[in-house]
Amino acid sequence: MLCSVENEYENIVYIQGMYLRKCRQNKGGREYCYWQLVESYRPERGARQRVVANLGELDLPSQKGMRQFATGQQTRVYQTSLLEENSPPQWVVVDTSSVTVDRVKQYGGAWLCIQVIDRLHLSGFLKEVMPRGRESVPWHSMALVLVISRLLEPSSELQIAQHLFERTSLSDLLGIPKHKLNDDRLYRALDALLPHKQALERHLKNRLGELFQIEYDLLLYDVTSTYFEGQANRNEQAKRGYSRDHRGDCKQVCIALVVSKCGMPFAYELFDGNRHDSTTVQEIILSIEAKFGSADRVWVMDRGMTSEDNIEFLKTRGQHYIIGTPKSCLKQYEQQLLEGNWDVVHEGLEVKLCPTPDGQETFVLCRSANRHEKEKAMHDRFAACYEEGLEKIAKNCLNRRQDVVTTAQRVGRLKQQYSRASGLFDVKITELDGRAQISWTKLEEWSSWATLSEGCYILRSNMTSWSANDLWKAYIQLTQAEAAFRIHKSDLAIRPIWHQKTERVHAHILVCFMAFVLWKTLEQMCVQSGLGDSPRIVLDELSQIYTVDVWMATKNGQKIRHRTISEPTKHQLILLQRLGLYLPRSPLTCRNVV
Repeated sequence: MLCSVENEYENIVYIQGMYLRKCRQNKGGREYCYWQLVESYRPERGARQRVVANLGELDLPSQKGMRQFATGQQTRVYQTSLLEENSPPQWVVVDTSSVTVDRVKQYGGAWLCIQVIDRLHLSGFLKEVMPRGRESVPWHSMALVLVISRLLEPSSELQIAQHLFERTSLSDLLGIPKHKLNDDRLYRALDALLPHKQALERHLKNRLGELFQIEYDLLLYDVTSTYFEGQANRNEQAKRGYSRDHRGDCKQVCIALVVSKCGMPFAYELFDGNRHDSTTVQEIILSIEAKFGSADRVWVMDRGMTSEDNIEFLKTRGQHYIIGTPKSCLKQYEQQLLEGNWDVVHEGLEVKLCPTPDGQETFVLCRSANRHEKEKAMHDRFAACYEEGLEKIAKNCLNRRQDVVTTAQRVGRLKQQYSRASGLFDVKITELDGRAQISWTKLEEWSSWATLSEGCYILRSNMTSWSANDLWKAYIQLTQAEAAFRIHKSDLAIRPIWHQKTERVHAHILVCFMAFVLWKTLEQMCVQSGLGDSPRIVLDELSQIYTVDVWMATKNGQKIRHRTISEPTKHQLILLQRLGLYLPRSPLTCRNVV
């Protein structure tokens, strides 16, 4: 193979090619043959050769395989084997009573991850943006170890180095010797991967769009938090704030995620742990425009993002939006709630369009029967508990002398505890003969409004040409963003964060994001194959395919070791057939020359 390559360090152009060289050496009166992989090149000083690798003794199939590798005839990124699949059989006499097996490793799960990586062209992208330098193991290969491990069995870098890597066939599939993988090298791989975040997001967005015909005209935006173990004093973003994980005792960071309407990840950003959701909207929109350019997009957000500043910002940027609004806004539409003319989306859900007088915006009233039953049960329970607490306080006032201040404090704590029903009661605390007395009455006006508004919520949009049905269906897609967070926190174990440095935390989130892309890609592959939308089930099932080393003693006293893949079960074969995947005959690959 001859090609012109420009050396960026020497600033010269030379011709390079690879070939196999057979060498002979006499030792002890016996001739030994071995093979070298040699590269020829032509700098300004003239033709030169250098030895790339000493290959030792090679049989005929191995020689053919190496020649194909040297001459570039292998076009696939992942070769199934260095040996030819159709090589002639070699027969030996084996003692069956001495056949043993060892080195049992999980193969199917890691192999499936690599098939998904192939479809995303992720390996080639990482190899391009993370070119090999003086390191003994390429950083792009180490990055794949982190991503695949995060999807297969989420754990720390130390756990990967000491246990997980050894239990799987990643060493064979990626060409990384076990002794060259350690936690320090994995940490440095995080540092090498992080600078390419934006380029990676652009590559994945384009590739996913090509694979699944995804349109990014409607974007779902939501924010969650994940907490730290430890003080995280070296991370300026780690702060205490509203915790979605109910870990207010821990510092946290906020993760803002943008996904498509089918749940495919688009981009993400990290914010300080004490940031309110509404303060992140403008930054995320500017970030998306900087990465992917300005476009006519529809942003879908929940009511936590609502503020007049954000609405005005979206309008000035020429962006469309569908946003949930606080429930307090329902009071302005009390008359519309009482009137009829509701459109039925499906059984138990009704919507009504309420345009603004200037015609620039429209509000969508939504009424859900299931939500009505839930909120009514909550109001009834909170009201009963609140009244029971008031009765207890009143009884204490009768049995012993209580001052007014102490009684008011107890009522205040009770009101805070059962805030959903606190507006139902008008509580009065008086003093008679130095003793506190408490009385209360129910407010029928509050009860009537609660009954009318239970199960109702309101949406706000500047998509005035859309119907109420279409606006509601677009808004309800936010469940895709919520599902993405659940997968990150459960299957990918994004929490808790043990890293202390800011850059390592960002890199940890990036690896989780990449693993989630693999998850969603596999999910789409399953959907297209008629296997449902549960990639974890498919991944766990195929992870039960193993590689084993079979040791056989021959008649002449020598031992043969043969590495092979376990025979798939009937169910595993069905999964592979539906996905259009075929296991190689040999688990060995020529992924990297290390």
